Amino acid sequence: MKDSWDHTYDVVIAGSGAAGFAAALTARLRGLRPLIIEKTDRYGGSTALSGGAIWVPTNFHLDAAGLGDTPEKARAYLDATVGDRVPDALKDAYLTHGPRMVREFHDRTAVRFVYTPGYSDYFPERLGGYPQGRSIEPAVFDFTSLTPEQRGTMRRAGLPTYGLTITSYDFRYLNMVARTWAGRRASVKVGLRAAKALATGAKPLSLGEALIARMRYSLAALGGDLWLSTPLTGLVEENGRITGVHARRHGRDVTIRATGGVILASGGFSHNQELREKHLPAPTSAAWSSASEGQTGDALQLGIEAGAATDLLDKVWGAPSVCPPGERPFFLVADRGIPGMVIVNQAGDRYANEAAPYHEFVDAMYAAHTEEASTVPSWLILDARAKARYLFLGLFPGQPFPRKWLDSGFVKKAGSVAALAETTGIPADRLAATLDRFNGFACAGRDDDFRRGESVYDRYYGDPTLPNPNLAPLTKPPFYAIPVHPGDIGTKGGLVIDADARVLRPDGTPLDGLYAAGNVSAAVMGATYPGPGATIGPAMTFAWAAVDAISRRR
Repeated sequence: MKDSWDHTYDVVIAGSGAAGFAAALTARLRGLRPLIIEKTDRYGGSTALSGGAIWVPTNFHLDAAGLGDTPEKARAYLDATVGDRVPDALKDAYLTHGPRMVREFHDRTAVRFVYTPGYSDYFPERLGGYPQGRSIEPAVFDFTSLTPEQRGTMRRAGLPTYGLTITSYDFRYLNMVARTWAGRRASVKVGLRAAKALATGAKPLSLGEALIARMRYSLAALGGDLWLSTPLTGLVEENGRITGVHARRHGRDVTIRATGGVILASGGFSHNQELREKHLPAPTSAAWSSASEGQTGDALQLGIEAGAATDLLDKVWGAPSVCPPGERPFFLVADRGIPGMVIVNQAGDRYANEAAPYHEFVDAMYAAHTEEASTVPSWLILDARAKARYLFLGLFPGQPFPRKWLDSGFVKKAGSVAALAETTGIPADRLAATLDRFNGFACAGRDDDFRRGESVYDRYYGDPTLPNPNLAPLTKPPFYAIPVHPGDIGTKGGLVIDADARVLRPDGTPLDGLYAAGNVSAAVMGATYPGPGATIGPAMTFAWAAVDAISRRR
């Protein structure tokens, strides 16, 4: 094989999301020559479509904010959430490597994060949980800092922000722009940012786009290579070691040597309907996924063929979603925290705390799903008061639903609860009884059925002017109903790895030369989702760990 290589690099990385870029950046910082191959014609993967936050306990931003986080507290929280579903060594590696990764990237690249105070851990009441949160989000980045070619080939989120650059921290307050002075101040801040950009010619990015743009800028500055439209087609194995990859580039097959190792960072299988039906709970559909379209499980399959063990293939990073006709799925985060809204099954009954963490809500959708009372889809019901007060589905308070949403029947609208029940097929008596019961809870300020509004996390997106920030009666017509599906932002099962991100066989021995990070690997978070950024944080951390291990072994 040594005489037939078309190209040679120290590290070959499949996938160009946060994990892929983190691996490439770390390689350059260690003096190695990396290559990222990306099968689509856009770099950024699902990271570019995401909020871009990372959840990395004890990082220096948290220290600077005076959070008082410690490895012991973080480990207690992982034990209280992830439990023993994941080996202790993997949890310890994450808590050790994560803060080092954040620090090194801050000091030696343009990758920058800022603390998001108040965005709590998803289970803040559990041992080691932080109501103030451990999440950090990407600092705003000027898109014009990239070259025209780099700008033209970056995956774009296309979020409905109307030309405004909105950070996660901004959004929390903008959500209450019609209700609080903090919301109005946030709107001024966002408006001034837009005015400054207009005056200077800057194009500020936030969220996942900012993270990917910062990583692309940093890789260009450090001198790493990125090939687009280059799908991974095979792994090269020699004498029991993975020594390179087969890929397709410019219409021809190429073989690329990896002297240090191959890192799979290509995401999961959200857009492979066959694999979804084989592994995930039913019903399931790729059409409900917010993951990038390139995530079809190619690298996962190659790892399995090479002899890798797998785990958690039946799990997704759950994201309750609505699917407007002809548009990308809309992932419901803040929308489920607003008052004056409930989610019911096809029988008209509530079955979960609507404001619960999104992963937990999708788990509840499947747990409650029956043929007699289907939760797929469920119906999100809200009244005119809630529509007028809060941001909803990317629309500002009082902004009407797009006419095409109403005309297509995606959004049902009716002047009474009985008429709304008729348009959805929900039994009218059951829906009326459910709303009457909920309205009683709302007036009392306590949800006796599902405790909505009792967790700090619930209240993050709620209305602080109300006794219970997440509860208000649904009484003001017209009423609206929108179907909700158990979507995802990615699958979370994949190749089993060790503390150095080496891919393992079923007997626990490593596949020499092969590493994995991100959603192609089995999640260090196990079956749960401890906090905002618990997807991208581990993806970057174990990509960093993989290259760090490669550099130490050379």
